Amino acid sequence: MPRHFTRRSLIRGITAATAVATLATGLAACGGDSDAATTTGAAGTVTVGRLSNGAAKETSLKVSEVKSISAELPASIRKSGKLVIGSGTLPAGAPPLGFTGSDQKTLTGSEVDLARLVAAVLGLEPEVKRFTWENLFVGIDSGKVDVGFSNITDTEERKQKYEFASYRKDDLTFETLKKSPWTFDGDYRALAGKTVSVGAGTNQERILLEWKGKLEKEGKKLTVKYFQDSNSTYLALNSGKIDAYFGPSPNLAYHVTQSAGTPSPTRLAGQFSGAGATLQGLIAATAKKGSGLAKPLSDAINHLIDTGQYAKWLTAWNLTSDAVTTSEVNPPGLPLDNA
Repeated sequence: MPRHFTRRSLIRGITAATAVATLATGLAACGGDSDAATTTGAAGTVTVGRLSNGAAKETSLKVSEVKSISAELPASIRKSGKLVIGSGTLPAGAPPLGFTGSDQKTLTGSEVDLARLVAAVLGLEPEVKRFTWENLFVGIDSGKVDVGFSNITDTEERKQKYEFASYRKDDLTFETLKKSPWTFDGDYRALAGKTVSVGAGTNQERILLEWKGKLEKEGKKLTVKYFQDSNSTYLALNSGKIDAYFGPSPNLAYHVTQSAGTPSPTRLAGQFSGAGATLQGLIAATAKKGSGLAKPLSDAINHLIDTGQYAKWLTAWNLTSDAVTTSEVNPPGLPLDNA
């Protein structure tokens, strides 16, 4: 049966869906091998949500290799017997996407859990490596990483170097102090006179800088600030150095729950699609262009959707509002002109 995914025109209001993303950093740290909290048993059981410190409900899922899908893999990957997965979550992590678990050493998070489910369908041993955001793409470019599962937005610009297999909706959100009256209603002019933090090298930075340019042409100012990690960002928000933080909805929604009851509670203050005003943004598994991985990755994700394991993964991580009905290979993404 043909698979179709309908994208709605999207400029949503202040209620943010629970989505996920990585706070990008400008650090040039090296990537490294990582323990991971998702385990694969001999009987094909993959446990998701382990060591999540309350961010997820630990759930064991039965997943077996699907020979017709693993046969689609490039010969070199089949021969190696492993799938090298890149996570751009250094240095501080970004719950619930990817972060250090409650044992203070193990990588856990929704993205690496899905990556390991996909690896099980492909009959491959997952090997997870952590990087800073920029170095994740360096790892893919150099061949050190087969595929990135790290809240990577499908964009037309990135398609010049990478191929995609979509698996989750991509929505972006503004977060402010709860006491702030400011709200983003989808109109960039609401940002005039504001100071906003964003992760360097991210899709949300591109959108924010586009708005900044439009405001400048109108004689208005938007100040954009960058910080090395989420802790620094929230210190700046709490102290009034910035008015808002613009980032992936899941990360920010998670932080709002964590800040409730603290001296500086925050709230979500408006949402926007990661693909612009007229196209639903999509998060995708990302491999080097021409690698031949996008189709088997997409087919593996669709198998998880069809068998209900995908829905159970989303439920475990409280991300059901991010669900897609199908995984697509290289679907339309954020346009080059960001229109």
